[in-house]
Amino acid sequence: MAEEVWRRLPAPAGGRMPLAQWLLALVAPGAAARPSELPEGTAWQAAGAPGTAASALRDAGLLTLDRPSPLHTQDVWYRCDLEGEGSALLRFEGLATETEVWLDDERVLHTDSMFKAHEVEVELRPQTRLWLCFRALEGTLGRQRGRAKWRPSMIDDRRLRGVRTTLLGHMPGWCPSVDLVGPWRPVEILRPALACPPAGFPFDLRSSLVGKTGIVELSVVSETGGDWGLEVEGRRAPLRPGAPGMLVTRLEIDEVELWWPHTHGTPRLYAAKLIGPDFCLELGQIGFRRLDLDRGTDGERFELTINDQPIFCRGAVWSSADLVAMPADRAAFEPWLRRARDAGMNMIRLSGVAVYEADAFYACCDELGLLVWQDFMFANFDYPTDLDFRHKVEAEARWFLRRTGANVSLAILCGGSEVFQQSAMLGLPAQSLDFSLFDTLLREIVTDRRPDVAYVPNSPSGGTLPFQVDQGVAHYYGVGAYLRPLEDARRSGVRFASECLAFANMPDTAMTERFLDHGIAPGHHPQWKMTVPRDLGANWDFEDVRDHYLESLFSVDARRLRTEDLQRYLTLSRATTAELVVEVFNEWRRPASSCSGALVWMLQDLRPGAGWGVLDADGMPKSIWHGLKRVLTPLHVGMTDEGLNGLALHVVNETATACETELQLQAMGENGAVLAEGRRQLVVGPRESFSIGAWELTGKFFDFTYAYHFGAASHVVNIAVLTTHDGNTVLADACHFPQGRALRREDVGLDAKPSLENGVWYLDVTTCLFAQNIHIEDENYVADLEWCHVWPGRARRLRLEPRAKNVKAAPNGYLVAVNARDRVRYRGEAG
Repeated sequence: MAEEVWRRLPAPAGGRMPLAQWLLALVAPGAAARPSELPEGTAWQAAGAPGTAASALRDAGLLTLDRPSPLHTQDVWYRCDLEGEGSALLRFEGLATETEVWLDDERVLHTDSMFKAHEVEVELRPQTRLWLCFRALEGTLGRQRGRAKWRPSMIDDRRLRGVRTTLLGHMPGWCPSVDLVGPWRPVEILRPALACPPAGFPFDLRSSLVGKTGIVELSVVSETGGDWGLEVEGRRAPLRPGAPGMLVTRLEIDEVELWWPHTHGTPRLYAAKLIGPDFCLELGQIGFRRLDLDRGTDGERFELTINDQPIFCRGAVWSSADLVAMPADRAAFEPWLRRARDAGMNMIRLSGVAVYEADAFYACCDELGLLVWQDFMFANFDYPTDLDFRHKVEAEARWFLRRTGANVSLAILCGGSEVFQQSAMLGLPAQSLDFSLFDTLLREIVTDRRPDVAYVPNSPSGGTLPFQVDQGVAHYYGVGAYLRPLEDARRSGVRFASECLAFANMPDTAMTERFLDHGIAPGHHPQWKMTVPRDLGANWDFEDVRDHYLESLFSVDARRLRTEDLQRYLTLSRATTAELVVEVFNEWRRPASSCSGALVWMLQDLRPGAGWGVLDADGMPKSIWHGLKRVLTPLHVGMTDEGLNGLALHVVNETATACETELQLQAMGENGAVLAEGRRQLVVGPRESFSIGAWELTGKFFDFTYAYHFGAASHVVNIAVLTTHDGNTVLADACHFPQGRALRREDVGLDAKPSLENGVWYLDVTTCLFAQNIHIEDENYVADLEWCHVWPGRARRLRLEPRAKNVKAAPNGYLVAVNARDRVRYRGEAG
């Protein structure tokens, strides 16, 4: 059994020793075997813990993302002077990566895993100095043994397969080459004898659901407990002796309120506390939910159910809140996760190329109602199978599952990313491979520690070949890197896409102008291209992928347009990715679709530019985020072309409340005339979805999809609107373009009026003709919904959000539509 480190009770003030200022130094590898051998005149600079050497250099102005300083070729030393004396517990929640810990000149710990916590009991003397030495990773890699069966193309060093460290910084095709070294997770010194209760008691907290009863179980490592109890919102259970040295309790809560993903209900949480005669310690928040994975009669379905309700999972893959600092605090995570929730996402995946995030990340997902798909940190490699490596894996897996044992948002645990795919694509025979790490070891640990969570051995997996998209879990890039037509989203029969729809997503005008040097235009300049993701060795990048679909959607020559009218090219590039996700998710959210979930690659950019992120490096939405917000709403209407069967409308209500609605459909010509229309009063029940044909609404034939070609097409857009039953309030809407999106540019009669209400700016948008993909260009504001459409008789009210907290100026910018000949100026008047 691998060594386990427990979660620790919050340490009262008297039990935690404050750490003095950390200092950092870079020295030649092996220049000092111990602190006393550090060369005289070594240069020290301020640093922090938790933090990385890269963040310390960035703070000192010595590192930038375009020119990151190499750190893996040097030894990185940290030092910190400690106060007090006597017994203490040194606790390290993450050290990257091969690390020696010294107390004065005595080595007290050696670790070579970034993903495991460590504790060391020490005796402090007056004026004790704590040293951390992070040995050069290059030296660690040089000692690796064993021969791999393949070499991943996206990772810059095959020797990383045997080192338990992140792959971030080692994938130059999309991630800046930042070397992550240092005490990247908290370093604590606990003094149990100086606090009551003793500081940092180890504890284990779990919650489960049996029928309608919520069960909370708490174990505390302690010889004495006095009158201690577990309290959950007024309900209390005393702690009693359990196994030797343990106090345990079990609290049952009848008729418990369930936790739901925010798209389907309320993410209800309960505060858990440890109560004593003279103390009260917060243990965090817990929730109760029932989770199952429906694999279908063929074993290849992949549908998550929460509280017996099928969930269409949608979201994005997480990269990092800050690649340089690797922060651990809630303030770093929450803005990104709120943006995800506001776009209608209900799941975030942490891929095996990244890291296990800090406790605050999972707590924030609990509160926001975001499900978490968590890979263990394995990706692409043929990993070692020796006993020593398996012990490291077991230790890191048990540590992660112990500290997230009460996080209700954790829904899927996955062995890793693209390991099965790599071997299959190379044609390696299955009998030559040992995947017991994923099929047996990790599965057994998950079953032991988190039986309430679904386990998947790898992403992708399932089917005759693991990357077959119509069986099990897929990485779907048919619409995307493989340049398949939009129809492929249905034709491929995707069951669940744990990755999909990667594009070089253009940031908005303000971000583009801010990060490029003066006089440099986005396009083929090297400063721009370095931000565009690509597969290493390929003679194309993901901007080429986006250009392919730009040409398909808008019937233009992308290269010529970029040369002759750059601003038009940028506008259509932004519209392209917004429209692509709308089209694909409209397809996947149909009631008859085989797809039960899809996660976009990725949530955020790691640096400014046209990266994969739906949010830019500052956390601001790109056009694709707005497209996702349009199509991922819990109350949803979409349309699909069903060929000679006409136009189908799809209505989805994921909420627990029935909605009395009116469904309206219009076919609109270029001049704004309504050429066909229909409407129907509907009660959409809770968790209900259905499809209805356009001809059922109109009661007669009209060629909505222009499938029959009886003469010239008479309309340019079909508009579906789901309103309240009185027809006054829009609940959801969708547009379908029977002749494509290349609408004629003309004066559409756009108008924009800003207004200030209760300290919030709004922009009321109206139009005389159909206005396509409206958006604003404003130095100080973004709108809550852009890249959507407006049509005659239906105004849109956009809520304006300041780009920064200190914005005092009134909105002042332009409203733009893709098919409008001119921009419309607006200017607010400050109150």
